[in-house]
Amino acid sequence: MTPIQTQSVLVQNGDLAIEAYLATPQGEGVYPAVIVIQEVFGVNEHIKDVTERFAQAGYVAIAPAIYQRLAPGFAVGYTPDGLAQGREYKEQTKASELLSDLQSTLDYLHRLPQVKPGGVGCIGFCFGGHVAYLAATLPGIRATASFYGAGIATLTPGGGEPTLRRTSEIQGTLYAFFGEEDPLIPLEQVEEIEAELQKQQISHQIFRYAGAGHGFFCDQRPDYRKAAAQDAWQKVLQLFSSTL
Repeated sequence: MTPIQTQSVLVQNGDLAIEAYLATPQGEGVYPAVIVIQEVFGVNEHIKDVTERFAQAGYVAIAPAIYQRLAPGFAVGYTPDGLAQGREYKEQTKASELLSDLQSTLDYLHRLPQVKPGGVGCIGFCFGGHVAYLAATLPGIRATASFYGAGIATLTPGGGEPTLRRTSEIQGTLYAFFGEEDPLIPLEQVEEIEAELQKQQISHQIFRYAGAGHGFFCDQRPDYRKAAAQDAWQKVLQLFSSTL
């Protein structure tokens, strides 16, 4: 694994300073970049760990606080109270603001001398999986990994047409990962997502994991499924290594 360094940084979006966790390889040179989008639980230890894993794999990785406008510094564990609070903030987000903040994160990355010019990767989990699908519509995103993003087929943050209706705007490759036992994402919605990606001729793959529920990638959640998580991680690394 590549030696890394980590730090807390601020991403400026107009008057808004977005807190973010940045992990970078220590070696000289330039590296492809990845944006890591949090679950409803904030930029917590799990999200920081994922960000560090990307840096160890040779990427500049950044996890912006997508609740910055609502709850600066929000980061909680996997408790019922934490889930309730995180969902409350999720309900107050707006797609336009999320996209604006992620575009600012893209711009921030491209100002870093160690970031390779060109497209950036994006990965998101839980609510972040939905937001990652949104982020895939940004021209600067070349590859997206969306993990168990609920509501893609039925709604969009802040209201309006479901995020799925924006599929035609995706310009890069999208991988989506779902557990077949996820109570938040009926399999018919997964099929609807796959059908729309095919209809719009988006480069994509959909991965379904038997016996896995919501949150199967997170080793701090009861739903963690080691085999599925390891398989998904390898597929993400293959996606990013082939596109970034």
